[in-house]
Amino acid sequence: MSKTDLPEDRNSDQWAGLRRLTPARIALGRAGVSLTTARNLEFQIAHAQARTAVHSALEIDRLRQDLGAEGQGALLVGSRAPDRATYLQRPDLGRLLAPEAYEMLQSHRPDQQPDVAIVLADGLSALATQTSAPPFLAALRPLLCAAGLEPAPLVIATQARVAIGDEIAQALGARMVLVLIGERPGLSAADSLGLYLTWAPHAGSTDADRNCISNIRPGGLGFDDAAHRAIYLLREAARLRLSGVGLKDRTETIAATPAPEALS
Repeated sequence: MSKTDLPEDRNSDQWAGLRRLTPARIALGRAGVSLTTARNLEFQIAHAQARTAVHSALEIDRLRQDLGAEGQGALLVGSRAPDRATYLQRPDLGRLLAPEAYEMLQSHRPDQQPDVAIVLADGLSALATQTSAPPFLAALRPLLCAAGLEPAPLVIATQARVAIGDEIAQALGARMVLVLIGERPGLSAADSLGLYLTWAPHAGSTDADRNCISNIRPGGLGFDDAAHRAIYLLREAARLRLSGVGLKDRTETIAATPAPEALS
C-alpha cells in the first residue's frame, strides 16, 4: 500500500478544498484515534502564538513611527493595572484610567469640543494594535475629514480594557470615543483588532452602549472596509446622538441597494 492510500491521507484529500476556504480548524484528519502529527504541531503553534499575543507589550516607539506625524504627538496613558500580570488578573483595573493620566489629558483638552477621541489600546493582543491600527487609521483619516468630524489628540493606552476609553473621552471633552483594541486571541487568529464606538461616553457606560466592529486584520475584515463601516457608525452616532443597541450597522444593506439610475 502506498502512502497516498493510507486512510488519514484519503480523509485529508477529501477535505483539502474546504480547508483552503477558511482558517478555521476543520477537517483535521486522524491517525487512528488521534490527530495527525502535522495537525497536532499546528495546534501547538497556534496555542503558543495566542499565549505570546496575550503576554506581549506594545512597542510604543515603533507604533509612533508607524503612525507617522500623528503618532509623534500621541498622548501615552496607562490604566490602574501596574503590570501585565495584574492586568490579566484584575480586569476592573484595566477599565480605569490612572489618576495622573486623567489630569494630563485634561491639560491637552482642545478649546473647541472634538467630535471623537481615538484610543489605541493594547488589550489582550498588543500584536493586533501594533500591526493593524496604523493602516486602519490611514484609511480612516481622510473619511473623518470628509465627514467634517474633528478628532481629539490621539491617545495610546497600555494595560487597557475597552471602558478606559470612556474616561479618556471625558478628560478630552469628546462627544464620542473610538477604541481600537487587541481582541482575545483564538486558535486561528492571534492578531484581530476590535473597534468600539460609544456616544456620550461616561463612567458606567456598558457594552449595550457600544457598537463593535471585530476581526480587523489581514485575512479578516480589510482596513478599507472597516474604515467605511466605522465612518458610517460615527456619522450616524453624531446624527442620532446615540450608539449601541439603538444604532444599527446598515453598511452592507446600503452597499447592496442599487443606485437610482440602475432602477430606471
